[in-house]
Amino acid sequence: MVIGFSIALIIFSVLLMMLVLMHKGKGGGLSDMFGGGMQSSVGGSSVAERNLDRITIVIGLLWFACIVVLGILVKLGS
Repeated sequence: MVIGFSIALIIFSVLLMMLVLMHKGKGGGLSDMFGGGMQSSVGGSSVAERNLDRITIVIGLLWFACIVVLGILVKLGS
């Protein structure tokens, strides 16, 4: 059980890193490759940016839940 959550934590960590790097910063970002640059300067956030935000939040919550569950499993196993 602990091994499964450890693997899930590694996967969620890599996904979260990639998603954060895709976000647009002050000078643009990797999300501009997917069409976020043109639309965001005209009318606020694009659909791609909003979806990227939502996906990042969900992956972040799953990452946090994995850490909490792993902590509980390790504490109960000791």
